[in-house]
Amino acid sequence: MRQHARRWAIALVIPAALALAGCAKAGHDTEAKAKAEPARVEKVQGSANRVVLTGKAVERLGVTTAPARDAAPGRTVVDYSALIYDANGSAAIYTNPEPRVYVRAPVTVDTVQGNQAVLANGPPAGTAVVTVGAPELYGIDTGIGGNE
Repeated sequence: MRQHARRWAIALVIPAALALAGCAKAGHDTEAKAKAEPARVEKVQGSANRVVLTGKAVERLGVTTAPARDAAPGRTVVDYSALIYDANGSAAIYTNPEPRVYVRAPVTVDTVQGNQAVLANGPPAGTAVVTVGAPELYGIDTGIGGNE
């Protein structure tokens, strides 16, 4: 009879222990995932968000930059591929002020000449501008396609 009671106790304890272990693992997985997020958006009061990527995320997205260049007086030239448009048709680019950090900047397009966009209002010459990966940065920045 004692053996029978012991079997029941074991039969009840093992599933409970497994359930608790699963909860602990789930909690650990959530913490690990939070630490390993490939991108985060930092809200900056009174300014554009900062999108911060891990080195691996930059590599996976293939983010590439090129400097903005001077054009006619008061005009800047960027690669046409740098332009992104929001749902209202407003144009913007992403600048790269420091490694793995990207900031959306509104621009005014004057003309497009081949694969170059001449901006009437944009960043100064020499500013690092994202030429590959801007749509992905926009998705991260605005939460489009995210899990939020």
